[in-house]
Amino acid sequence: MFGSKQKTREKLAAAIEEALGRANWLESVSVDDDGRALLVICAEDSDAGVAEHRRIEAENYAARIPGITAVRSVLTAERTPGAGHDHKQDHGHSHGPAAAPAASPVAGLRRVTKGARLSDEAMNQGVPAPAAGLKPVPGIDRILVVASAKGGVGKSTVAVNLAAAMAKAGMRVGLLDADIYGPSIPTMMGTVNAEPATSANKKLVPVEAHGMQTLSIGYLSDPDAPMIWRGPIVMSAITQLLNDAEWGTPAEPLDILIIDTPPGTGDAQLAIAQRVPVTAALIVTTPQEVALADVRRGAAMFIKTHVPVIGLVETMSWFDDPSGARHYLMGEGGARRMGAALGLPVLGEIPMLTTIREGGDAGVPVALGTSPGADIFMALARNVAIALDQLVTKPPPEIIFED
Repeated sequence: MFGSKQKTREKLAAAIEEALGRANWLESVSVDDDGRALLVICAEDSDAGVAEHRRIEAENYAARIPGITAVRSVLTAERTPGAGHDHKQDHGHSHGPAAAPAASPVAGLRRVTKGARLSDEAMNQGVPAPAAGLKPVPGIDRILVVASAKGGVGKSTVAVNLAAAMAKAGMRVGLLDADIYGPSIPTMMGTVNAEPATSANKKLVPVEAHGMQTLSIGYLSDPDAPMIWRGPIVMSAITQLLNDAEWGTPAEPLDILIIDTPPGTGDAQLAIAQRVPVTAALIVTTPQEVALADVRRGAAMFIKTHVPVIGLVETMSWFDDPSGARHYLMGEGGARRMGAALGLPVLGEIPMLTTIREGGDAGVPVALGTSPGADIFMALARNVAIALDQLVTKPPPEIIFED
């Protein structure tokens, strides 16, 4: 019985190698009894710029093999030139959940294992090279990415109201919802039932809402259907929403396109950094430490992908009760402390206001009205516009990471 399982594992591992063309960068393959595969991929210095793409594509191909239930991969570095590795010696040796293999006997080979403290060198594994030669997107002057390394911090609320405030100020604004797994822009813009038209040259025509041009995967998919997409499909969807749409016109291009990204530092962010001529990024956080810890990772991702970060926006900064007393429910001054540590300005602090939530639920951004919430987002829009203008006349702020 056990021999049969081992043969099955060996056949599945061999099938993965065959699907990947037995590439020399595939150091080893192992499969456990439940069909979970682990790929160990060599990321040599000369391949650092494409290592992450290689990993994603390898996982995608392996996942298509019948009998494979899940795929994980590990990138290794500093492989000794000419040091080979017998793929088959790893087949069938995993008898539990797929895990990073033990230290290799091959001299000069180091691995990044779960639980280890990651050095800057280790974190650079799989980081893309600077995006060179990216052409401007027709009809768009500037592209601002609104990002958060953690979910639930109000990133989409900031993106929507920042776009609305800029449009209210007279700018030509576009809003792209790149949050593939949780598109919320249709709800917050009141365009849930909208469907983009197709132009004569077979490009998407963005949906007009509140004086802005908007596109979202939510316009193109069943709202109740889960988006079970792997990395390459996510990348393709985002680039198509950006490049296969008629944003602005040659005569009247958009002054700015704001991209609402999904939380985290994964495939969507990598696709945007590599394939989109991003002008700058704006990072959204809340004051509490658990969110601020992720800001550091988010800022590091943008720096390593050569995207300038113009500053931070803090949401849920405080709550004013009916008597006028102020309460810092999520902590006080967290973004200011993190901004000082990273050398980044805090461009706005957004309190907890019922009108902000009500505007998002009703599909009418609060920035379009006359309430105190509107004034806060108008101030944020001015600060962001100034920061973007300053990128033209001076280099972006230098972010320093101290131990």
